[in-house]
Amino acid sequence: MLTKRIIPCLDIQNGRTVKGVNFINLRDAGDPVQLARSYVQQGADELVFLDIAASLETRGTLLDLVRRVAEVINIPFTVGGGVRTVDDVRDLLQAGADKVAINSSAISTPDLISDMAAEFGSQCVVVAIDIRQVEGEWLVHSHGGTRPTELRAEKWAGEVEQRGAGEILLTSMDHDGTKNGFALDITDRVSRNASIPVIASGGAGSMIHFVEVFQNDSADAALAASIFHFEEISIPDLKSHLHDYKIPVRL
Repeated sequence: MLTKRIIPCLDIQNGRTVKGVNFINLRDAGDPVQLARSYVQQGADELVFLDIAASLETRGTLLDLVRRVAEVINIPFTVGGGVRTVDDVRDLLQAGADKVAINSSAISTPDLISDMAAEFGSQCVVVAIDIRQVEGEWLVHSHGGTRPTELRAEKWAGEVEQRGAGEILLTSMDHDGTKNGFALDITDRVSRNASIPVIASGGAGSMIHFVEVFQNDSADAALAASIFHFEEISIPDLKSHLHDYKIPVRL
């Protein structure tokens, strides 16, 4: 059985790490370079860097900051935010990213997923899917969660896999920052509708939440932000806890 991955997430705004609840009410969470270095020392399996304002501000990702973070880490590094073209992807890979995440551009230009996979390989293509329940349906949202679409989560997950995505980052906006646990049902359904790895995101508040999302084997990895940024849970303690539950992790 493959080990389950623990992934801290750096949501970036104005060069700083920020964190909010349900994608709003953002507060400062620290210097991204310092946090990145700390997470490597703690044993994080990967790191995600999301420039959350890039799509809304119609600009590219902060390449200089990506370079500075990449210089202090030696774990797989996923970067997203404002990626619209294959050239944008190339710039991020040259700046130190190992994988590139797209969301809004995948929705507006689905062929970009295929173009990225053809140019760089599926292993570096991550499609971020931000979802919220609307009248009982889990609908995909774009532009930092501000624009609802008519895309259903499960169907969209299947399509991005067919187009060449190598991984899905699934974030429940309803659970984001609440610390009430991951969206277990939809995470499981999306995972069963796609054969590529799914990263669960949104809602982590305690170690048992990670146990829950891993126990039914739906998520391949779990991503969290505030509980790590504000030192509510340490990665070594979390991995030890998961190991006690016989969940395979890299210790």
